[in-house]
Amino acid sequence: MISISNISYYIGGRPLYENASMFIRPTDKIGLIGLNGRGKSTLLKIINGDLSVNAGSISKAKDCTLGFLNQDLLSYQTDDAILTVAMEAFKEAVDTQRQLEKILHQLETNYSDALVERLTQLQEKFDQLGGYTMQAKAEEVLEGIGFTTQDLHRPLREFSGGWRMRVMLAKLLLEKPSCLMLDEPTNHLDLPSIEWVESYLRNYEGAVVIVSHDRTFLDNVITKTVEVTNQQLVTYEGNYSFYLEEKELREEIQTNAYENQQAKIRQTERFIERFRSKATKARQVQSRIKALERMDMIDEVVSDAATVNFKFTFNQPSGRHVVTLKDVSKAYGELQILKNTSAAIERGDKIALIGANGKGKSTLLRILANTEPLQGDRTIGYNVIYGFYAQHQLESLHVNNEILDELKQAGSNKTEQELRNVLGCFLFSDEDVFKKIKVLSGGEKSRVALAKTLISEANFLLLDEPTNHLDFISENILIQALQQYQGSFVVVSHNRHFVSQVANKIWYIEHYQIKEYPGTYDEYEYWRKNKQPVAARPEPPEKKQTPVAAPKPVATNEKKIKALTSEIKKSEDRIMKLEEDKTQLETLLAQPEVYTNPAALSEHQQKFVKTQVSLNAENQKWEALILELENLQQS
Repeated sequence: MISISNISYYIGGRPLYENASMFIRPTDKIGLIGLNGRGKSTLLKIINGDLSVNAGSISKAKDCTLGFLNQDLLSYQTDDAILTVAMEAFKEAVDTQRQLEKILHQLETNYSDALVERLTQLQEKFDQLGGYTMQAKAEEVLEGIGFTTQDLHRPLREFSGGWRMRVMLAKLLLEKPSCLMLDEPTNHLDLPSIEWVESYLRNYEGAVVIVSHDRTFLDNVITKTVEVTNQQLVTYEGNYSFYLEEKELREEIQTNAYENQQAKIRQTERFIERFRSKATKARQVQSRIKALERMDMIDEVVSDAATVNFKFTFNQPSGRHVVTLKDVSKAYGELQILKNTSAAIERGDKIALIGANGKGKSTLLRILANTEPLQGDRTIGYNVIYGFYAQHQLESLHVNNEILDELKQAGSNKTEQELRNVLGCFLFSDEDVFKKIKVLSGGEKSRVALAKTLISEANFLLLDEPTNHLDFISENILIQALQQYQGSFVVVSHNRHFVSQVANKIWYIEHYQIKEYPGTYDEYEYWRKNKQPVAARPEPPEKKQTPVAAPKPVATNEKKIKALTSEIKKSEDRIMKLEEDKTQLETLLAQPEVYTNPAALSEHQQKFVKTQVSLNAENQKWEALILELENLQQS
């Protein structure tokens, strides 16, 4: 249906594509993947005719129609209702409907046989075009991607950019082009809408080409993966998971072939060097020199994988209870968000807040951040230090700063080398750290803002859609950083793979209540789909009220508070030292050579058990000191 043959495309002399080819069949479901900046969105624009190639050709079947969803559609504005905008997909049927309305109006004052005959013809045409069902189809698609029935008659102009993009997606799906091209279609969708679009695209009769960094979405929709790499288009006949397995196999074969060729080259070079000066070997030497010159060189495999080699730590751990909400209510006028609901976050909780848009996830995040007024009780625990990441914070980056300077201003007191290590984890290496913020892409700015959040010494993170605009490698770096993060966090995300990798509890809002599933996202999904009841998470025991004693002199209380604060600091230092000792012993016990010496192994195991016991005891002592301090401060 669409043939892309040996195309080359240059940006400022830099090749984005060079002799690249691919073919799109009528029913293909293709995922177009690759690192940010490799040219995925550019290829869609080339196919759509918005850009011209420097070499090669693109040919389409005569009856091939294209539908292209891209970020440029965000600028479209109108006072028409969103239902009207979506129904523009049925252009011919809508035009016929207008003609019918005009004739019906004429018949009110001029009833003639000619008009009646024309009316009959138009009604037949309208029926053939599916005019009598087009509104129902438009309503089904709009409601499928998250709009309520009441929303359908609101003007497009009233909606935010993300919701306007949904309308454009609905219109495109209703047009049913031969080839549907979608650039990051899930960026503005919530989980229920993503699942609806997945189902729709799986059953779509035409071809679909998707640029997305949502691997679960790709796995559930595509049947072919095309990777943009080294200015080429490399095709894999399977979904994203198949691509990962197949690519690993291909790279293993290529690595073996490269190593074999390098060994052969070294052997040949040694022969040439050894016998170059011997006349009797001159012919053989020349033959090998020519063989080297004619050899098709195999490229060394350069892995795109990246790992976090920097530990994100903080100096001050929080108390056991991070945030406690009790009988909390929140409403905006008549719009009720929460009603008499309670929840608690404890140290070490890694919570994913999921669900449909409009349910109050971002509001709840602000409530937890202590920036949103509410009715009810909100208690912030001892020594809680916040770190907040949201997309709007990208705008707060200082555009004239270099990346390294931006991180220096985060107040982490880290050395320049430590900051460079952090930036290296987020794919900013060597001279990249001196780039100005203003020249960075949206994804690069997201990585800078995330790095600032993670080095901020915060022991409680609030992350609002942190994977938006991140490619697979950057997302994997964030996953690794959060997996080894020792504090607590709440993350709002519609990225199912990301959530499944980082969360140990799931929160969702239902009937104005904060509901909790005490397990991972995969376990939650299994429970949700099978409708199996799960034991509710036990409420934390209420702290026993200390009997109120007679008031003591203020000076005595202040003296005790000061002494307790000093003792708490010493206890925290001992905990950090014991945790470091435990980590070192775990690393030591993971080394195979330790197990060859039974005496040494027994000694290390005894040290590990002793350290673990000491750590547990010190933690209990620290919590007792915290409770004593809280009682003193309240007295």
